[in-house]
Amino acid sequence: MSRLFHLVDVFSSVPFGGNPLAVVLEADDLSTDEMQAITRWMNLSETTFLLPPTHPEADYRVRIFTLDRELPFAGHPTLGTCHTWLATEGIGHRGDRVVQECGAGLIDIRRREDRLTFAAPPLLRSGPVDDELAEELRAVLRLEPADVLDSRWIDNGPGWVGILLEDADSVLAVEPDLGRFTGPGMLEVGLVGPHPEGSEEAFEIRALSIDGSSLSEDPVTGSLNASVGQWLFETGRATSPYVARQGTRLGRHGRIHVERDVDGQVWVGGATVTRVEGRLRT
Repeated sequence: MSRLFHLVDVFSSVPFGGNPLAVVLEADDLSTDEMQAITRWMNLSETTFLLPPTHPEADYRVRIFTLDRELPFAGHPTLGTCHTWLATEGIGHRGDRVVQECGAGLIDIRRREDRLTFAAPPLLRSGPVDDELAEELRAVLRLEPADVLDSRWIDNGPGWVGILLEDADSVLAVEPDLGRFTGPGMLEVGLVGPHPEGSEEAFEIRALSIDGSSLSEDPVTGSLNASVGQWLFETGRATSPYVARQGTRLGRHGRIHVERDVDGQVWVGGATVTRVEGRLRT
């Protein structure tokens, strides 16, 4: 059987400058194992599968897979999947609101002329990190205590720990030392540093996944920017709206638009562009 799939560039209007996502349509008959196998074969950070909704308020349902597991929610897969649904199955959809059904429940997405934005989910864990973890993070990232302005849990699912540095250049200069990670498990670290006042972007962001044997950096990360936005707004370090930059060290051109509405809800958005349309034979 063959089915449609799209490759979508998320969080950048510059060709091939964002985070790629594979979206597989007409996925009703695929099993979980088949979805995981397709995701591994695609070899992207995430692949999503469009399905009919089961909730009466949802416009569509999505399952989100990484190379080794299924996620209840993720940011750039949400925007890329919504973009694909609007361009295909939801082409007749009217209005500026789309409701996505996923493992985390119902996610509100707003449609604007130049971008889609999703409502940031609530944090599952917040507050300062303990002294032992803070010390290990500084060691792995090769930072001195004076380099870190703040560090805290900003976990909305993946396990993010946010670390605020003095400026954007400090974020870009970080070179982790894997030999200093004692483990076990993995550290999901979000580095944040402000750009000079008057810059086009307010903050520089890096998303690092660190374990005892490997380091990976995500080019543009919706979930991290959602929790960073909540953290920065709550502590008065950011004013709404602002634009964050991510992917610089990887040669990407990620731009993430973050705002907080009058009700306190944080919204995260960016450009979404289809780069490839094709058929997947299964």
